[in-house]
Amino acid sequence: MEKRIILITGGQRSGKSDYAQQRALSLTPHPVYLATSRIWDEEFRQRVLRHQANRGPEWTNVEEEKYLSRHALEGRVIVIDCVTLWCTNFFFDNNSQVSQSLDEIKKEFDAFTNQNACFLFVTNELGMGGVSVDETQRKFTDLQGWVNQYIASQADEVVLMVSGIPVAIKK
Repeated sequence: MEKRIILITGGQRSGKSDYAQQRALSLTPHPVYLATSRIWDEEFRQRVLRHQANRGPEWTNVEEEKYLSRHALEGRVIVIDCVTLWCTNFFFDNNSQVSQSLDEIKKEFDAFTNQNACFLFVTNELGMGGVSVDETQRKFTDLQGWVNQYIASQADEVVLMVSGIPVAIKK
């Protein structure tokens, strides 16, 4: 397998995750779903369990909040869902320090994607909304935008999801 990085971006409920999962299944019968979310409460835990069950037994489910490179996934097709939650974990652990978080995320991204695998990164395009009145939210939007730009610069392909329709941005 040739290493490939695909970034799938868009707004909330634009169809990003469904597209990423369908794309992964078109590439392999046994993809990996790497979930980056922290479990905040029982309702969220139940949501995660429902999502895992909906994906089916063909998926290998991996949960990793920050250190994606801990997982040796050479030769696999991996959906990383999602970059926004992954960035959130660094941002809050670093007390909203944008530059420190950005440096750590880039370093971890580089280490993880050093493997020979197909990576489908799902992210949110936060900067398309209005400017937040809250400083912390503005800082996080900046971080997310810079991370998205970094991943897009490394990606072989970028897809923007609009109302469930994939639009090729970079091929």
